[in-house]
Amino acid sequence: MTREKVIVTEKLTKRYGHIVAVDNLDLEIFRGEIFGLLGPNGAGKTTTILMLLGLTEPTSGGARVLGFDPTRNPLEVKSAVGYLPERVGFYEHMTGRENLSYIAALNNIDYKTAQVKIDELAQQVGLDGAMDRKVGEYSHGMRQRLGLASCLIKSPEIIILDEPTVGIDPKGTREVQDFILQLSREKNMTVLLSSHLLYQVQQICDRVAIFVRGRVIASGPIETLGRQVMSDQPCVIEVQCAEGPDLLRQVLEQIPGVEKCREVEGKLLLISREDKRKEIVSLVQQNNLTLLHLRLRGYDLDDIYQRYFQGVEGLDGENL
Repeated sequence: MTREKVIVTEKLTKRYGHIVAVDNLDLEIFRGEIFGLLGPNGAGKTTTILMLLGLTEPTSGGARVLGFDPTRNPLEVKSAVGYLPERVGFYEHMTGRENLSYIAALNNIDYKTAQVKIDELAQQVGLDGAMDRKVGEYSHGMRQRLGLASCLIKSPEIIILDEPTVGIDPKGTREVQDFILQLSREKNMTVLLSSHLLYQVQQICDRVAIFVRGRVIASGPIETLGRQVMSDQPCVIEVQCAEGPDLLRQVLEQIPGVEKCREVEGKLLLISREDKRKEIVSLVQQNNLTLLHLRLRGYDLDDIYQRYFQGVEGLDGENL
C-alpha cells in the first residue's frame, strides 16, 4: 500500500543575509508517523517549521503541506495544522479554560462543542483541576501542557511541536510522550517533533532528520542513520570476552580485512573497511570463548550526536 505524503519539501532554503538557516532541505513525512527534527539550537529546525506554516517565506525551493503551498495558502495550512511553539504565549489574566475557549472561537468551534473538547484535552494533558485557574499562576510545565491542548482544540490532521517538553519534570515528560504516541497510533495523526533531546527522539520517533548548521546530514529510521553518516569512515568494532584480550586477539587476527587490532581498557578495537561482527561471533563460538561485549562504534544515534552536536549548541547565539 502506498503511504500518503502529508509534508513534502524540495530544495527548501532560507537565508538571512549571509547566514544560511536552512539549506536545500528535501523531506517526505507520511500520515500517522512521528517524525523528529533533531539538532542543536541554531541548526535550522525552527526556521523549517515557520516555512511549513507559512509564517516565513523561503528564499528558494518550496514545500507542500497536505497538498497546499504554505506561502500561497497559509490559511488552509493553519486550519489543518496544530502548532506548539517553544515559547507559547497566553493571556495571563484569563484562565486556562478561557484561553482555550478563545482559541476555539477563532477556529469557528461553537461554545458547547468547545467546552466538551476542553474537558477532554484537560484530562489528556494532565491539567484537569487547573483549567479554571488564571494562566499567570501556571508553572512553565503547565503552560506547555496548555499549549499542547491549544494546538489540538481544532482536531488537526498534523501537529508540529517545537521542544514540547522543555521545562516539564521527568514524570510529566513521560506522560506527554505517551500522549504523542497515542495521537499517532490511535488517531493516525502526523506529528512533527523538533527537539535537541536525543533520548526523546529515540523513544518516540519513527524517523528522524539530523540537522547540523542548516543541512540535513542524515534522514530515516534511527537504525539506518549511523550507516548514512559514517559511510565514508572505517568500521571500528569493540569486542570483549571473558577469557581476556590476548587470547581474543589471536582468534580475531585470523579475520581477513582487519587492518588494526589494539587493546583499550580490556576491550579489543578492530578496524576494518567492512562490518566484521558476523565473522567475530562465528570465530568466538568456534573457539568456545564467552563473548561479553560487541559494538560497532560510531553507528548509533548517541555516537552521531556526540560527533556532530558537541560544541555546536547555541550556534551564533540564535535560534534559527
